Amino acid sequence: MDIINVLVETVVCTGAEGKGARFKRMLEARQEYKRRQDGCIAAWIGQSIDGQGLFIVQSVFADKNSWKKISQAISEILDTKDGGLESVFGGPPLVGMFEVPLDSLEIPDSVKS
Repeated sequence: MDIINVLVETVVCTGAEGKGARFKRMLEARQEYKRRQDGCIAAWIGQSIDGQGLFIVQSVFADKNSWKKISQAISEILDTKDGGLESVFGGPPLVGMFEVPLDSLEIPDSVKS
């Protein structure tokens, strides 16, 4: 079955005062875990350029079932080891899930070089 649309999860968040480095490591660990799972097409984080400690966390999933399975695994495996992200959030995150045509995520070769 060819994938036509994918799910893009987008989270905008910040770490609690004094916990920024730990927060970033925890975000990176979760994205790395996602990338190793079947059904996750890509996952990355980006940090704001203004020094405010704001992060964008994005993941691309093949379908809703993949998202649910991977999210549940993170909750059961990583959250139980490190206590979860809630303890290091600087406030409530902004979270959205979007359906996107897979071919719109392609980066043209002219941009890559």
